[in-house]
Amino acid sequence: MDSDLNVLGEPLEECGTDPVTGFYRDGCCTSGPEDLGSHTVCAVMTAEFLAHQVSVGNDLVTPRPELQFAGLQPGDRWCVVAVRWLQAYRDGAAAPVVLASTHARSLDTIPLTVLREHAVDVPADPGSLT
Repeated sequence: MDSDLNVLGEPLEECGTDPVTGFYRDGCCTSGPEDLGSHTVCAVMTAEFLAHQVSVGNDLVTPRPELQFAGLQPGDRWCVVAVRWLQAYRDGAAAPVVLASTHARSLDTIPLTVLREHAVDVPADPGSLT
């Protein structure tokens, strides 16, 4: 969606296409009225974040072929639910965030100062996030 902005007030950039992420599976953390969970935070998966999500009942690791979901691994970029990211943050397991690809709707749940604490560019070697 052309009108979608990121948390910096700029046009929303792509989050990830391998695997293809986003509520609408368009590679972006675009959001609309159908996205009740607010899948708006572009996070770079780490082993710690993924383990935390499994521990709170949000299994992002196990493949779900019936949903065309291969499962995530460290280094993948994924549009996560804002309240789930905030929960991980409060539990000390926040994943790095790509601000340019994080939808402005995230700010309804997470203060920009908190997102900035975890802002990161994707490293050249995503394997370093394990």
